[in-house]
Amino acid sequence: MVVARTGVFGALTKEYREQLMSLAREVSFEIDERIFSEGGKADRFWIIHTGTVALDLHVPGRRAVVVETLGAGELLGWSWFVPPHRWHLGAQASSPVRAYEFDAAAVRELCGTNPELKDELCTYVSGVIAGRLRSARVRLLDLYAPYGAGDVP
Repeated sequence: MVVARTGVFGALTKEYREQLMSLAREVSFEIDERIFSEGGKADRFWIIHTGTVALDLHVPGRRAVVVETLGAGELLGWSWFVPPHRWHLGAQASSPVRAYEFDAAAVRELCGTNPELKDELCTYVSGVIAGRLRSARVRLLDLYAPYGAGDVP
């Protein structure tokens, strides 16, 4: 298993990257396959190897809105890291996807025995959460804000 040193893999030291990858299994998703839905139990996460995944947000009275598209090297799913471990967004493969899948409970257990790994993952996942929040906000303003409402700071 060859692992590119981008995304979470680039954020972790070699030792922690190897520990994390010891828990990985390779999976694939077909185009248009639903990977998870908003509100569901977040008991795993993925690091995309190839392909793209659309993250979407339920908007009452409308179709789900795609707020971001993820690609190779990116973390798919952060809700496993933050209680109550429920998906905050939905995800669907927008092309054929190959990914490394991780059991969230096993990774949290590993973090419980290794505070330095937990700190590195926490720093990385916090950055992912901030970026996804900003993307969702920008996308929703694009769709629903009055014309000329201004740029997002």
